[in-house]
Amino acid sequence: MPRNKSVEKRTRQNKARNEQNRTRRSRMRTLIRKVETATDKATAEAALKEATAFLDRMSTKGIIHKNNAARKKAQLTKRVNNL
Repeated sequence: MPRNKSVEKRTRQNKARNEQNRTRRSRMRTLIRKVETATDKATAEAALKEATAFLDRMSTKGIIHKNNAARKKAQLTKRVNNL
């Protein structure tokens, strides 16, 4: 049980951020999956554009590391180029 008001507030903030980050990570995985499962190049490129923008946003918000985002973007780009 929290002993003071600042700890209670911090707990509420952490809970809210955790939920938001969980939602964003889930969306990120879905966008990545869309790129990986695309069968034709046009669909894959559209999905790649959306996924790349979202990965950039995730890295600037600190949800994933910038090198992690760069690695994922490189892997997805390579996959689309090989279609």
